[in-house]
Amino acid sequence: MAYNQENLQAKENKPNIILILADDLGFETIGCYGNASYQTPRIDNLAEKGVKFNHCYAQPLCTPSRVKFMTGKYNFRNYEQFGYLNTNETTFAHLLKADGYATCIAGKWQLKGDEFAPFKAGFDEYLLWQITFTSYNERYKNPRVLENGKMKKFNNGEYGPRMFADFIMDFMERKKDEPFLVYYPMVLAHRPFVPSPDSKNYDSFKIANSGGSKDAITDTTYFKDEVAYMDKLIGELVDKTKELGISDNTLILFTGDNGTGKEVVSKMKDGNKIKGMKGATCKYGRHVPLVAYWDGKIEEGQVNDNLIDFSDFLPTLCDVAGVELPNGFMTDGYSFYPQMKNEDYKARDWVFSHFDCGKEKYPKRRMVHNKEWKLYENGDIFHISEDPLEENVLSLDDLNGNEKKLISTFKEVLSQLKSDQ
Repeated sequence: MAYNQENLQAKENKPNIILILADDLGFETIGCYGNASYQTPRIDNLAEKGVKFNHCYAQPLCTPSRVKFMTGKYNFRNYEQFGYLNTNETTFAHLLKADGYATCIAGKWQLKGDEFAPFKAGFDEYLLWQITFTSYNERYKNPRVLENGKMKKFNNGEYGPRMFADFIMDFMERKKDEPFLVYYPMVLAHRPFVPSPDSKNYDSFKIANSGGSKDAITDTTYFKDEVAYMDKLIGELVDKTKELGISDNTLILFTGDNGTGKEVVSKMKDGNKIKGMKGATCKYGRHVPLVAYWDGKIEEGQVNDNLIDFSDFLPTLCDVAGVELPNGFMTDGYSFYPQMKNEDYKARDWVFSHFDCGKEKYPKRRMVHNKEWKLYENGDIFHISEDPLEENVLSLDDLNGNEKKLISTFKEVLSQLKSDQ
């Protein structure tokens, strides 16, 4: 297609987007959310100079979140099995690529497929761990990765997260004069918890067992090192936008894919301790950080208390990029871009989750909630603002009139979405 001058101008004005998804990182691990255990100054600074969303909800586990995140659909519509994304699904990368965006992904894949799977998912370039192979302990030191279809194994102390960030920054440098989408599903800070290159014993440290996840170490001593290095890499991406002169045309979004690993206990500034509950459908299994930063384009210091669901990211990215969803394209999400811009918007009244990951130890559960109350499909009611661990099941008799009306609304949502299956 030949572009006329007007088309070229429109293309040049399209904003770049850097979408960062940390691995196994609940909201409680980040300083600006009240954490006192780990160092996250660069993320905290993004929140201070942008928007901190206080109520973003993912799925309890990796693949259910990623499928929902990338396609904008509730899991019952297109989730098939753990570690898999059907290559016939339309992703946010497809939609932006079709509108002239250069697209890149680096980090964790774990969605199966052959060496062409990331290309089929809409990405022009990729450097990814765990596509055609399973290598639980090869994401960090001495990684094994696929780069644009070519398998590469490193054995001289190279650090996977460092390589992924460098790959992205090289892409940014090459594509700085055209609109680009970077999707950075980080491998940090998922176990194994091991030293980073900034740790004193990075060179000498060896993982005791190099088998699958059951053999991986669960000592959380180095979790803080992984979080610090994650924060450092995010800071480098921010600095790169300034170096390239594109910071005022680049939106950066940071979130996590599910709650923190169960081994991790984080101390908060208020003295409380929060245990990671990855895999659980309660607050500490699904509540993740979400920070948005756009140099000079969104008001600094915003704190947003509205509900955000992982299905909202696809329509939000399209809204930012000025991409209209194709006729007939179905999404369960709503753009939260107007909220960043302080424009008129309608906030979510509730968040729905269908969690059926395909693993026996995680039973199927469907639920609707807002910031105060939650209803499961089996009828269990929880006052989640007072009972985040969901230890006390309530009945309708325990509720006042307004609360009963709210639960009635939640029942209608569950019924409607069940009929959509």
